[in-house]
Amino acid sequence: MAKDKLMDFDAALEQFEPVLGFEVHVELNTRSKMFSGAANPAHADNHGAEPNTLVAPVDMGLPGSLPTVNAEAVRYSISLGLALGCSIAPSSRFARKNYFYPDLGKNYQISQYDEPIAFDGQVEVELADGSVVTVPIERAHMEEDAGKLTHVGGSTGRIQGAEYSLVDYNRAGVPLVEIVTRPIFGAEHRAPEIAKAYVQTIRDIVLSLGISEARMERGNLRCDANVSLRPRGQEKLGTRTETKNVNSMRSVERAVRYEIQRQAAILAAGGTITQETRHWHEDTGTTSPGRPKSDADDYRYFPEPDLLPVAPAPALIEELRAALPEPPAARRRRLKTDWGFTDLEFQDVVNGGLLAEVEATVAAGAAPAAARKWWTGELTRIANAEGREASDLIAPADVAALQALVDAGTLTDKLARQVLEGVVAGEGTPQQVVDARGLAVVSDDGALLAAIDEALASQPDVLAKIREGKVQAAGAVIGAVMKAMRGQADAARVRELVLERAAAS
Repeated sequence: MAKDKLMDFDAALEQFEPVLGFEVHVELNTRSKMFSGAANPAHADNHGAEPNTLVAPVDMGLPGSLPTVNAEAVRYSISLGLALGCSIAPSSRFARKNYFYPDLGKNYQISQYDEPIAFDGQVEVELADGSVVTVPIERAHMEEDAGKLTHVGGSTGRIQGAEYSLVDYNRAGVPLVEIVTRPIFGAEHRAPEIAKAYVQTIRDIVLSLGISEARMERGNLRCDANVSLRPRGQEKLGTRTETKNVNSMRSVERAVRYEIQRQAAILAAGGTITQETRHWHEDTGTTSPGRPKSDADDYRYFPEPDLLPVAPAPALIEELRAALPEPPAARRRRLKTDWGFTDLEFQDVVNGGLLAEVEATVAAGAAPAAARKWWTGELTRIANAEGREASDLIAPADVAALQALVDAGTLTDKLARQVLEGVVAGEGTPQQVVDARGLAVVSDDGALLAAIDEALASQPDVLAKIREGKVQAAGAVIGAVMKAMRGQADAARVRELVLERAAAS
C-alpha cells in the first residue's frame, strides 16, 4: 500500500477549515440483550465468556424468533439522552437497517432512523486549558450491536490474507446507544484536542450514569470520527471520511490530525476526497481505505414490523431527569477543589483518562495525593510498557488497600511497588501478595538491632565518625542493613536505631 502524502498540520489549517462530526457507540451494561433474554457480554459478570455461549434464537436470526424490547435499555437510553441535554421523544420507533453484516444472523440491524428516542441536545466539553466548547448533538438512538469475526491465518489478524473466519454471536444483540453530533465548526487548530476531549466527556457521562463499563479497549465505547475540509471562505462542506471504531482517546486525537493532514495534501494537489470509511492503524498512526460510505437511502430503512413504538411515560422521564448526576465539567471542578490538586496535578489525571479511577480510589479510603501518585505514576508506567490501559490493571479498591498498607507501615514504597506488580500479575489482593511473597516490613527492633550490630562489626570506624558529628557516615550502615533485610526494613527506623547505638556505646 502506497504511503499517504501528508501536509504539515499548520500549513493545512492555513488553507482549509476542518469540520468535524462524531458517532460514539455506547454498549449498555444491562444484564440481558436489547431484543432477547440472552446474557449481555457487555455486563462485567459476563466478560470473557466462551464464544457463542451467550446467544438466543433472536440473536442468531433463526426463523420464527421475535424480538422484545429490553425495558432497562430504554431507561438507560433516556438517562443518557437527558444527560446530553436532549429532548426525549414522546414516541420513537425502531427500524430495520438493511446492510450485510456477516456477523449478524438476520442480515439486517434493528436500529432507529427518523424517530430516535433522543434528539436536539448539546454537551459542554472542557479542554486542557479550562476553555469550554459546546458540541451540538443531533440524536441519540437505540440499536443492537453486531457479532464479532475472528480471522484465522495470515500475519495481521485481519481479513486480508486470512484462511478463514470464525463468527462469535455473543456480542450480536448487545444494546447500543449511538450518539451522533451535528457538524462541529470552528475547531481549527484544536480539532484533534476537541475530538479527544469530546470522547472523554461522553465516557465520563456514561460512567457517572452507571450505564456502561465504557472500556474502549473492550469495545464498550467506540468512536467513528468524521473529518472534512473546505477551502477558506467556502460555504459548501467538503467530502467527509469516517474513521471507524477508534478505540482510545489518544487514537481519536491522532486519527483526526492524520486525516486533516492527508486530506489537505490531496486537495492542495488538485485531487478529490473519496467519501468512504477509513481504518485506523495504531501501530503506524495511519488510516487506510475501508468501503465507500453509504448514505441513509442506501440502507433502505423501514419501520420494524415486529416491535411497537417506544412511548415512555412523562413521569418516567422526569424520574430519570431527577436522578441525573452532576455534569462532567462541574464534577471536575468540584473534585479538583476537594482534592486540593494544582492545575498541573489535576490535568495529569484528566489527560490520563484516570479521573474515575482516582475518584474511586479516594472513595475507597486513599488520600487524594496517594491515589494520584499510583495511577499517574507506577500504574501508567506498567500500562504503557504492556500496551494496556491503566484502568484494566487493577481495581481502585486494591490500590486503596495497597496504600493503606504503606500508611500502616507494613510496606515501604519500594516494597509496595513489588506488591503492585504481584496484584497486576493476578496473584491476589495486596494483602495476599504480601503474605505469599513475605514482603512485609520487618518491624521487630530486635531483628533490626542484630542486623545493625553485624553491619557495625564489619565497619568499626563508623561509630567513631558518628560520635565526631559525621552523621552521614550512618548511611553505609543503613545500606548494609537494608540489603541484609532484603529491603524489608524502614530506613528511617534503621537510622534512628543506628544513632541510638552510637549514642549508647
